[in-house]
Amino acid sequence: MGAGPAGIYAADLLDKSGANVEIDLFERMPAPFGLIRYGVAPDHPRIKGIVNALHKVLDRPNIRLLGNVDYGTDLKLDDLREFYDAVIFATGAMADRALDLPGIDLEGSHGAADFVSWYDGHPDVPRTWPLNASSVAVLGVGNVALDVARVLAKTADELLPTDIPANVYEGLKASPVTDVHVFGRRGPAQAKFSPLELRELDHSPNVEVIVHPEDMEFDEASVAELRSSKQTDMVVKTLQEWAIRDEGTRPRRLHLHFFHAPAEVLGEDGKVVGLRTERTEYRDGKVVGTGEFHDWDVQAVYRAVGYLSSHLPEIPFDHTAGVIPNQGGRVLDLDENQVPGVYVTGWIKRGPVGLIGHTKGDAAETVANLLADADTLAAPRHSSPDAILEFLAARGISFTTWEGWGKLDAHEKSLGEAEGRERVKVVERDEMVRVSRA
Repeated sequence: MGAGPAGIYAADLLDKSGANVEIDLFERMPAPFGLIRYGVAPDHPRIKGIVNALHKVLDRPNIRLLGNVDYGTDLKLDDLREFYDAVIFATGAMADRALDLPGIDLEGSHGAADFVSWYDGHPDVPRTWPLNASSVAVLGVGNVALDVARVLAKTADELLPTDIPANVYEGLKASPVTDVHVFGRRGPAQAKFSPLELRELDHSPNVEVIVHPEDMEFDEASVAELRSSKQTDMVVKTLQEWAIRDEGTRPRRLHLHFFHAPAEVLGEDGKVVGLRTERTEYRDGKVVGTGEFHDWDVQAVYRAVGYLSSHLPEIPFDHTAGVIPNQGGRVLDLDENQVPGVYVTGWIKRGPVGLIGHTKGDAAETVANLLADADTLAAPRHSSPDAILEFLAARGISFTTWEGWGKLDAHEKSLGEAEGRERVKVVERDEMVRVSRA
């Protein structure tokens, strides 16, 4: 269940295992590729290039895509057991992790995942977004925080060559933003973004990246991190270079702040009017508040403090960790006994950390354990490949296929060609299904 990178990597490994397998990849969206289509910023074509490798997997004859099918609504676990020896859940993480902060529920306070879904043209979110702030705060210093900050700070015309839909372009075009402030509780040595992601911030001709010299502080623990990680060292060197350079004249500014813990989202008449942060210190691997507070004049706040997986019907779920309880990908019930024939991989297995490629290791472990269990798996009642298609059709489910994705892919490229762009993404679910099933 799930045709994003995690699910496709699992299908790839099963197919290459030498076992006699037929694999169906169910996907809630009418189109495949999950996080790559609906979680990667539109100005990241390098990352989206991973689609080319995933495409080759889905091209194989014994791997079948069944899109626009929602587990828990269109199918339940007992249904799947009627048709399959085993089920792997690879449904990822698309919700925002909560942040316990006074004022976090004010109008103008948003989750980063919701904003990402909007600018990536997710069919299940509203078509408009309230871009009416001239000064914005982003809480978090991971890659998603930088994506959000970069999309907010760039001009709409800079993003026009990408696949952003028309409604996203129009929304960003009307944005009055001049300043975007990114806040991290820890120091620069503890930032979670990659060196490449950081350097890309400075490529815009319209966005001045500003780092404050007073934030370039390093205790012994931070120095040790720099010495032990080449990636961390590269991030810090880039930040240090930006901290000592003269500020330029680009019309928009993106500020990177470290040692600032959010203390309160300030409001007036139910709306965001500011952010209060506490100056922190990093001592022996711990963040310590100094009691020094600063109020920032912002009219919107975006929290980018992590994604969260959603509980699936009939499947055990650890609500604290936000994962399906498992041992090596084998799903465990409340008594920590293995649930027969049910497996898990990807972010819903280990939590939303790491890059897309890291899910390959998850898939390898899960597939190895599934194959080890092969002789103990209960055979399904219906073994014909057509049986599930007849079942879905009888339920009136307008499912899409890999062939249908080819039609939608060509349609989006034709829309882009008409505008001198590589692609224009179709947003509406009904339209995606109509084109795919034409």
